[in-house]
Amino acid sequence: MKFEAVVRTELGKGASRRLRHTGNFPAIVYGGSEAPVSITLNHNDIVNQMDKPAFYEGIVLVIDGAEVKVKPQDVQRHAFKPKVEHMDFIRI
Repeated sequence: MKFEAVVRTELGKGASRRLRHTGNFPAIVYGGSEAPVSITLNHNDIVNQMDKPAFYEGIVLVIDGAEVKVKPQDVQRHAFKPKVEHMDFIRI
C-alpha cells in the first residue's frame, strides 16, 4: 500500500482542527536515524484501507517524493464518530 503525505508546516491544536475540517488529519513519522517528521494524510484514503491486515504489517508513505516504509504505531480515534484524529508511524 502506498499513500501520499504532505509535510506539515503549521503545528498545534488550531492547525490540526483546520486540517480535519478539510478532510485530512495530522500524523507523525519517527524512528530510525532520521528526525521525526510531521505530515498530513487524506482521511478517506487511510480509513478505507485500515480494515485490511496488510495495513498494519507495513505501508509506504510518499513524503515529498521520497518513499518511506512505515508501520502504524498508534491510532487516535474520535470518541463516537468513525474518524481518525491522529496517527503515529514508526519507520521500518
